[in-house]
Amino acid sequence: MDARPLIGVTTSEVRRSESVRPTPHGEPPQLEMALGLPYLKAVEAAGGLPVALPPLDPDAIEPLLGRLSGLCLSGGPDLDPAAYGERQHAELGPTEPDVDRFELALAKLAWKRRVPLLAICRGAQALNVARGGTLVQHLPERQGVTIEHRQSEPGECPTHAVNVAPGSLLERVLGGGTLRVNSFHHQAVDRLGRGLSVVATSPDGVVEGIEAPRRDFVLGVQWHAECLADRPEQARLFEALVQAASAVPVGARAA
Repeated sequence: MDARPLIGVTTSEVRRSESVRPTPHGEPPQLEMALGLPYLKAVEAAGGLPVALPPLDPDAIEPLLGRLSGLCLSGGPDLDPAAYGERQHAELGPTEPDVDRFELALAKLAWKRRVPLLAICRGAQALNVARGGTLVQHLPERQGVTIEHRQSEPGECPTHAVNVAPGSLLERVLGGGTLRVNSFHHQAVDRLGRGLSVVATSPDGVVEGIEAPRRDFVLGVQWHAECLADRPEQARLFEALVQAASAVPVGARAA
């Protein structure tokens, strides 16, 4: 049997039928879920078997997670602030309530079952909210924010520095305390969720990395590591996820 662990990767982007360009001689436009291939390629290159996870009904989450050994929460649109008890900011982007409900429930159950988890960009925000935290809804209005956190350069181009906490799991995985990353977000962690610690920040103080010190492997990074996976330090994030997942039997671990 193939011993590679099965890693679920969430699909966060919804494409409405009216915005889908028809393919000649293909099927008609319809509601679609999208996931960037770099996530799946990064997991595969790290030694895992990636599987895309669409937003399913709540009663499907437990049996779904029971077949996985690891989980990657991907990037995507803004989370609805109703999930953390706040009103919508004027600059809030489009939200997808069904996706929010699925991913937050998935993150909560993954935490309960101690499933190894790597959360990227929106995924890191969803992890924080699932643990009872809140988000900065629009960084440009936050006092002291001086970096353009939504870059115009391509995803493979790092645009700002990140300082990683000494002794953290994130530092051990990356192999160093300072690196340059890309940036495609206007929201970020504000009040920290239960059981999480801030382990990376940008020079202007924005939270760029979180982890769970009492768990074997729960990491969240605000940058899009999948776009930088050709860099050894970024590839190590996915390798560490796969390594942690390899120690988890099918059916995951109980709480």
